[in-house]
Parts: sequence; C-alpha cells; structure tokens
Amino acid sequence: MKTFTLNTLALGISLALAGAANAADFDDMDPVTLRLAHVVNEQDGFHLAATKFEELVEARTDGKVSIEIYPNASLGDERTLLEGMQIGTVDMGVITNGPVANFVEEMAVFELPFLFPSPEAAYGVLDGEIGQELLDKLSEVNLKGLAYAERGFRNLTNSERAVNTPDDMDGLRIRVMENPVYTDTFRALGANAIPMAWNEALTAMQQGTIDGQENPVNVVHSFKLDETQTYMTLSRHTYAPAIFVMGMPAWNKLPENAQAVIEEAAQEAAEYERQMNAEMEAEQLASLKEAGMEINETPDIEAFQEAVAPIYDQYGQQFGDYLPRIREALAE
Repeated sequence: MKTFTLNTLALGISLALAGAANAADFDDMDPVTLRLAHVVNEQDGFHLAATKFEELVEARTDGKVSIEIYPNASLGDERTLLEGMQIGTVDMGVITNGPVANFVEEMAVFELPFLFPSPEAAYGVLDGEIGQELLDKLSEVNLKGLAYAERGFRNLTNSERAVNTPDDMDGLRIRVMENPVYTDTFRALGANAIPMAWNEALTAMQQGTIDGQENPVNVVHSFKLDETQTYMTLSRHTYAPAIFVMGMPAWNKLPENAQAVIEEAAQEAAEYERQMNAEMEAEQLASLKEAGMEINETPDIEAFQEAVAPIYDQYGQQFGDYLPRIREALAE
C-alpha cells in the first residue's frame, strides 16, 4: 500500500510539473478565443463535453486559449455550423456524425443500422486506426476532426402508438437526420421518414406535423420529449458518434503547442461525456417513465434487423473498404 501511495504521489507531482511546464510554453502566445457551438441545450451530453473541453483547454494553456460556448443552435443548425467552420465564421463545435457525413461520405458508415453491438465495441473502432483515418479525411473539406464524442444508441419515440416490430411503424411520420442512410433505414422500416434539422423537429413535434423522432435516451430526457411523445421503443438501432470538429481557418491560426492541447482535451472531454452518458441513462429512463412515457425495453430486435438488411446491400459498397474493416475489427 505504501509503494502504491508513493507511486501515486510521484505521478501527481510529475503531472503537476508537466502542467506547469506546459503553461510556461504559452507565455509568448497572444490570447485566442475560440467559439464552440452546438445545437442542443445545457442539460445535454454535448454541453457536458463542451464545458469539460473548455475547462481543460483553459487550464492547460494558462488561459491563453479561451473557449466561448454557444448552445441551443444559437449560431445555426449543424450543417450551418460546419459550413461556418469551413469559412471561418465559426471556430469549432460538437456535431452529430450524420450531418458530418454529408461532407465526408465515408463517415456515414457509422450510421449503418445495428452495426455496433455495444458502446465499447464502437469506442474500439472510433478510437483506433479506422476512426482516426476518417477524422483525418475531414481535412479534405477544410475541417479538422479532433475526437469522437457520442450521441449514443438511438431509439424511437412517437405520439401515436406502441412500437414492438417494424409493422407497428407503418405510416408513422418520423423525423430523421439529414442523412440518406437514416432516411432509407426508416423507409425500410415502413415509416414516412422526414429529414429535418433538430430545431425544426422540436417545433414539428409540438405542432403535431410529425409523429416522432429517433434519438438516444439522453436527448429524449434533456429536451423533455415526454411532453409530446407518449411512446419510446429501445430499439438501439444505430450507434451515433458525435465529433469535436474545428474549422481549418481557426486550426491553422494556432501554434503547434496549442493544437496539441486542443487535440488532447477533445479526446479527454469526449471520453468524459461517454462516461456521463452511461451513468445517467438508467436515471433518465426512470424519470421518463415517472413522467408518463410508455417505454418498450424489449422490442423484437431480430425483426428490425431483418427489415433493414437491404440497407447493407444498398450502401455496403459506398464506403470503400471501411465496412469490411469495421466488421473485421469487431470480430477480433
């Protein structure tokens, strides 16, 4: 025990010294403020990731790099944010993978239904060679991929009826992200898939112009969707990453030591968000049930998987060798 304590103390001292040294590295740097935007509210996991990132970056650069966070789509929807990053009107953001895939098509491989059997399986691919290659591809469209946070496993909610099999989805008007894989997946399940931005979807659910949507439990809870959505099905049909992404105009203005801090902090903040999502889900489900939401925790997953099998035939060849490589990595 004494050895462990001494080792731990030594590690703490070395980290503190490293932190002090890193801070000294920024003595000659002019202060920079980066505007980080996302489209969800302050109760959402994206905001937890953003605030953790802010804390880490400001501490490790001795305040020379400060982060201003703009939640609630205050600077625009996710596509608008990405376009802003490309031209330098927005510096960075935490963005759901679906809209990012409109800029780098191969990113949409992660949107394939029932690809990942667990969060841990997803993390292994995202944090490994395959995930890094795809982050690097963003540089081809004037964006810098930093790390994978998460939206999480997505589930169906609606205001019309309980859903246990794809047959129960026939004709339901379901909002999906503006991404062809999502649109075609829900059409294969029998729904009337309607692509739209998230802020528009919230209004559409309140007005009853759509019946439902699909998102992880944390989104359903943080946006109080129980107020417009009576039924939830824990279909876990897609694991959706989210990306800490930066515009190349902002990235290229930073010195190398600041760039290194940004990358490290993004990865740590992403892992923090994943952990928080896992810890909070059971509590969030209980809260939604208490609010009156009817939750089907054991839908017929095999029926859903069978219904979406054609999506792999349709899209499997569009992502180069990424799909077989992911399957190989998952089989290891």
